[in-house]
Amino acid sequence: MLITSPDSQTSNQQSLSAYYQQIRQLSEQICQPLEIEDYVVQSMPDASPIKWHLAHTAWFFEAFILVPHLKGYRIFHPKYDYLLNSYYESLGERVPAAQRGTLSRPTVAEVYRYRAYVDEAIQSLIAANPGNSELEALIILGLNHEQQHQEFLLTNIKHIFGNNPLRPVYNPNLPIPPAPSVVKPLDWLNYPAQLYEIGHNDEGFAFDNEQPRHQVYLQAYQLASRLITNGEYLEFIQASGYNNPDYWLSEGWTAARSQQWQAPLYWEQIDGDWWLITLGGMRRLNENEPVCHLSFYEADAYARWAGKRLPTEAEWETATANVPVGGNLLETGLLHPTPATGSDSPQQLFGDVWEWTTSTHQPYPGYRLEAGIIGEYNGKLMCNRLVLRGGSCVTSLSHIRPTYRNFSPPATRWQFTGIRLADTD
Repeated sequence: MLITSPDSQTSNQQSLSAYYQQIRQLSEQICQPLEIEDYVVQSMPDASPIKWHLAHTAWFFEAFILVPHLKGYRIFHPKYDYLLNSYYESLGERVPAAQRGTLSRPTVAEVYRYRAYVDEAIQSLIAANPGNSELEALIILGLNHEQQHQEFLLTNIKHIFGNNPLRPVYNPNLPIPPAPSVVKPLDWLNYPAQLYEIGHNDEGFAFDNEQPRHQVYLQAYQLASRLITNGEYLEFIQASGYNNPDYWLSEGWTAARSQQWQAPLYWEQIDGDWWLITLGGMRRLNENEPVCHLSFYEADAYARWAGKRLPTEAEWETATANVPVGGNLLETGLLHPTPATGSDSPQQLFGDVWEWTTSTHQPYPGYRLEAGIIGEYNGKLMCNRLVLRGGSCVTSLSHIRPTYRNFSPPATRWQFTGIRLADTD
């Protein structure tokens, strides 16, 4: 699953065409292990059927690139704007998100035909417009949108299979890396009080919510050298952390009670032992792996129990200033978090699990909502969501960067989400 991005400064017609094909094919490769029945399941309102993701990403290229830019283009089906629009108000009414799983049509075969139809048209558009930087920017946006949905594909597949009592396995041949017998204790990395700069620097692709770059003043703080492990989180469970309201925010306590949380999502106790549901099948809990599939509320409760806190997104980004992007990302093919290696700190800043921060998804100082698709992409979602940083084991290397701002409602558990602790120095 190796994904590489064309150099943003030297990309040309040929490399853009190849990169487009590579990204689009990966979505279909992700779906190869599935049976037809798997494509149509909607396991919860926040997840969409697999075939909807495949169709929606094709529709994105059709609606926002082909229709306005390819003269004489004929849309594949007149109802697809209604069926495949996610939340773009400018394009009118749409099927409510929670009802996408009620639609048996279009068929999976028709969705794949639609993708091929769109791909052929996009390649024709690229060939006819060499050196068109505006068009290239839109296509790169569409490919980054596709990469987001590739992550959704894998997290949704895991949720579909995890809710099935037959415990189907996505890929029984996923490699399991050798695990260290001991994980090095947490170190605390010190960062002085001063002005820092965060935000994207305009080199290469970024979403609008990563800009503009700006200064932030941070008090002296400490950041944990690695992620919190399953074993460390198990201590919180064994200390009745899920049953002590002292550690929980009020809304978190209500959510934990109403949804009967007693462990992270996909943990299952069998004959007194903890097991995990993974994309590679059921596995006995490895206490050295990073804990994942936690809501913000659980992460925050653990931090309070541990006498620490979660970082802000500015603290997290500042810590990445001199850290190369790399780690256990989609390209490793593991599709599961792995233990820290004991190498130089900080570790696991990229990959393994998305890291909850206490920062709300708000616009940066100087942010201006752009007209059209760009403004609707992130700008309208700057409310009631918390920022996640760093990517996960199902995030592409070519998609993640230090300034990337993912965001989710605080009760979200189906993403690969985990914990890095912080403290005030």
